[in-house]
Formats: sequence, structure tokens, C-alpha cells
Amino acid sequence: MSAHIRIPRMFSRASAVSALTVAAVGGTVATPGCPPEAEAATAAAKALRIAASKKGAPYKYGAQGPGRFDCSGLTLYAYKRAGKRLPRTAAAQYNRTRHIKAGSRKGGDLVFFHSGSGVYHVGLYAGGGRIWHAPKTGTVVRLERIWTKKVWYGHVR
Repeated sequence: MSAHIRIPRMFSRASAVSALTVAAVGGTVATPGCPPEAEAATAAAKALRIAASKKGAPYKYGAQGPGRFDCSGLTLYAYKRAGKRLPRTAAAQYNRTRHIKAGSRKGGDLVFFHSGSGVYHVGLYAGGGRIWHAPKTGTVVRLERIWTKKVWYGHVR
């Protein structure tokens, strides 16, 4: 049995095969006319992988990587490597994101911990109620369950 793939006229057979090859190995392909949301989703997934790759890196206040991080330094570093710019602090990052409800969160979205109206911590949502983050002095970058309901979510544009 052979499979037939219909190739739109705007693509050559070579580019269609290349796109299929990339998709088969888990990569992504930029599609002409692709909405910015899809591009952002790709950046979010990449940022999440980058943050996870820093597992075990020591916390250091004010550090932005590549070997040490504070909470907002980790998110800034991960998104910068994924091609997106974020401001330096957790509060400024919150102000720069598109705020979303918990039910809309996806991997790579930012999770902001707050007390009243002040944001004091940030991590990257990893799914299953967990985040990658750099918690505090004496700890390392790690995957951890979200421990409070006092969180807001933001999608990096």
C-alpha cells in the first residue's frame, strides 16, 4: 500500500519533503501566513525546553544565566534563547504578557506568584500543575508543583 501526499502548488516537492521530514522528527516548520499565536506557541515550547535543560543550575539573586539564575533571570534567559524579549523583573514580565485564565494555560506560559497586587515570583508552566523555576537562595532550578492558588498566568507575545 502506498500513501499519496497532496502538495499545494505554492510548495515544491523538495520543500514539502523537507517539511515532512522536519515534522516527522519533532521539529517545527515556519508556514507563510502563519498567525503570530502559532509562532508564540513554538517560542513557548522552546523556552520550556531551555528552562528544563537548566535543571540543577544554582540560584543566585540577579543572575540571568547561563550557569546561575534567579526566577525572572531564568524566564528571561529561556525566552531570549527562544527568540522573544522579556523585561528583567517578575513584575515587569507580568506587565508585558497577555494575561490568561488558568484553563487556558499551556506549556511555556509564565506563572506569576502574587501577594495582593504585587508579583514576587515567576516560573514557566510545565503542565500538570508544575513549573520550572529558580526558587530561592540555596536551591537550584527545578520542576515543582504549584504550591498556592495565588497565581496569575501570562502568555508571552
